[in-house]
Amino acid sequence: MAKYIIRRVLIALIVLFGITVIDFLIMSLLGNPIEILSGGPKVSDAMLARRAESMGLDQPVIVQYLNWLKAVMHGDFGYSYTDYQPVSNQIVSHLGPTLILTVSALVLSLIIAVAGGIYSAVHVHSKGDYVIVTLSFIGQSVPGFFLALLLIYIFAVRLGWVPASGMRELGTDTEGVSVAHLILPCVTLAVSMAGRNIRYIRSAMLEILNRDYLRAAEARGIGKRRVIWKHALRNALIPILTVTGMEIPGLFGGSVIIEQVFSWPGIGLLTVNAVLTRDYPVIMAVCLLSAVVVLVANLLLDILYAVVDPTVRLT
Repeated sequence: MAKYIIRRVLIALIVLFGITVIDFLIMSLLGNPIEILSGGPKVSDAMLARRAESMGLDQPVIVQYLNWLKAVMHGDFGYSYTDYQPVSNQIVSHLGPTLILTVSALVLSLIIAVAGGIYSAVHVHSKGDYVIVTLSFIGQSVPGFFLALLLIYIFAVRLGWVPASGMRELGTDTEGVSVAHLILPCVTLAVSMAGRNIRYIRSAMLEILNRDYLRAAEARGIGKRRVIWKHALRNALIPILTVTGMEIPGLFGGSVIIEQVFSWPGIGLLTVNAVLTRDYPVIMAVCLLSAVVVLVANLLLDILYAVVDPTVRLT
């Protein structure tokens, strides 16, 4: 296990380095952030040149990347080009709301998917099975931004049950996240994930339930509920873990749009604003954070395989 973890960490570092190189090259092709200031009538070429020199943007791309990488190795992510604040402070301030939203959506989607997938597998070819499978296709097919706007119109505009944007009530001294503000963005993210996962869990449970040893256990008088929840579900955990690991990159990608629609002050909203202003230090920090989260999640997922199923050998 130790050798496996060390090898995977080394591979992850190589992948992480490749990701940063590709991200930096792509951003360099999009243009220089100094070009945004060039349209002002009071901005001279000399001022733009001094500005580019102070930000290190007058150097070749490879030199800019090496300088950025050297600073990151020392824990320095630079300063934002727009508000001149440390990028690390911006990441920390926006990371909490994103984690609250994504973790809540992941937990809610797993509850819906596991319950729906098990029910659909146990009652295969019944009316309930057809209804759940149909709803899963609908949940997976509806675009996240459209579902977000639909939920806002129904539950915030027409019914007025929950607020439509923000993380807490404006003008209040309370800190943290309001549950009422969390409902709509959490449900929006969870619906699409649950729609994808229900069919995976249903297929995994059907495969397990049709095996001879479970039929024999039920024939010996073990209760059906115990057979399903203790034996079948435990053997279907590896597909469920795989599905959960696949959702982590999608969570970060989906939260960008959802946070923009609901004005949720998280990493997604920070990313969109940084892209619009070509704020390279912020974009690179967000890409690096996303890559680290995905690589660590995949490593933990592989380790959990061996924990859940002792027959799995990590070599």
